[in-house]
Amino acid sequence: MPAIYAYAPGKIILTGEHAVVYGQPAIAAPVQEVRARAAIEAEPGDPTGKVKILAPDIGLDTSLDALPADHPIATVFREVQQELGVDHLPAMTLTITSTIPIAAGLGSGAAISVAVSRALSAFLGTPLAEEAVSRIAFETDRFYHGTPSGIDNTVISYDRMVFFTRGKPIEMLANPESFTLVIADSGEKSLTGKVVHSLRTQIEIDPQRFNPILEKIGTLSRSARKAIEQADQPLLGSLLNDNHSLLQQLGVSSANLDLLVRIAREAGALGAKLSGAGCGGNMIALVKIGDAENVATALLSAGAINTITTTVPKS
Repeated sequence: MPAIYAYAPGKIILTGEHAVVYGQPAIAAPVQEVRARAAIEAEPGDPTGKVKILAPDIGLDTSLDALPADHPIATVFREVQQELGVDHLPAMTLTITSTIPIAAGLGSGAAISVAVSRALSAFLGTPLAEEAVSRIAFETDRFYHGTPSGIDNTVISYDRMVFFTRGKPIEMLANPESFTLVIADSGEKSLTGKVVHSLRTQIEIDPQRFNPILEKIGTLSRSARKAIEQADQPLLGSLLNDNHSLLQQLGVSSANLDLLVRIAREAGALGAKLSGAGCGGNMIALVKIGDAENVATALLSAGAINTITTTVPKS
């Protein structure tokens, strides 16, 4: 049996991070320039049920039965087996690789879960639909984030830009005009679960201060949707700037992120903001295609450790 391969892209949040955890809408898009890959090979010479797990990027070389029950990879296997009604696994080797930076707000955990779900279900003879893959990735994301919003698994599983509101039907965004983003890694690790928990604690202590900010972010995401649908990139850029200001008020930015946002704007970006949990990780800049290289160069000169230029296509 030939090896089975499956892939999943990274993701970036355009607007609405943090507020999305509290029922406000957010917009996110896949990033095709980085991706996770899962490869499964049958091992007919090994006993039934022997599953070897290799993830060279993080130095993981183990077996499925040696993983803790709540480990994300073990969770994916368990969820896929339950979905397909499979009690016994054939012998196999799963190899996971990824070009998505870890703890940078690009959805590395969800992408790995999606890729593994796709590869495993195909290997077992019944490839899962996007809805099931997304649900499995959401369950697995609990390991990383504790209380995930659901946006990462959704945009990565469906591989489309989405307007996402927790607990409501998924809405795929139609954009009549492609737009270009420069993504810059600040070099500071951003631990989503830790940042989300810290903000939740502050909100519980002082809801009168924080809830109006979350509501403003929700209103902004609705305006950003209209800007995308009307191909109004200057307005979208202005809204990204406003979103960054609101995230600063939530206390989830950092000196490095603020610097990179300012540098991007000075280099000609239409708008810029942190993206993801904040307190490190990535920022994004909406740019005219001809300005992408200049903005990326300025960000690297200001201390960004890496940049990715991605285009969200027309749809």
